[in-house]
Amino acid sequence: MATGPRYHVPFRRRREGKTDYRYRLRLLKSGLPRAVVRVTNRKVIVQIIEYHPEGDRVLATALSSDLVKLGWKRSLKNLPAAYLTGLLAGKKAVEKGVEKAVLDIGLHVPVKGSRVFATLKGLLDAGLEIPHGEEKLPDEERLFGAHIGDGVAEEVKAIKESIIGS
Repeated sequence: MATGPRYHVPFRRRREGKTDYRYRLRLLKSGLPRAVVRVTNRKVIVQIIEYHPEGDRVLATALSSDLVKLGWKRSLKNLPAAYLTGLLAGKKAVEKGVEKAVLDIGLHVPVKGSRVFATLKGLLDAGLEIPHGEEKLPDEERLFGAHIGDGVAEEVKAIKESIIGS
């Protein structure tokens, strides 16, 4: 390890590879709440977070495990689950008065049609305004689970109606 008066120890979260502080600063300079999307090995987490000097404040949150209460019986980490989780988080954020946000995908690689962008599509369908490129969003067929099997599209539509209707 380097030593000496000119050596600078990086922040702990940077050393651990958890935070890109340049990316975070660009998002914070926008002045808008962040739509934070994190995809784990088991579920999808979506939070609408507003910056405050004393600490960020969570305005709305949704987990893909919340979909089970609405009748979702399939995987909590697939593309339709990500879309429905984004829709649920967006609906909660709109009810709290959030109109605009910026997408924060953290250290995820922005791959066209990925679960992160399926969540973005759900946030957009809920009524949030988020700057994005249409070419990155997944196809409607994949959002409704045509690639998974029969009966998934009907299940997604039923849960979508229960989210929007509630």
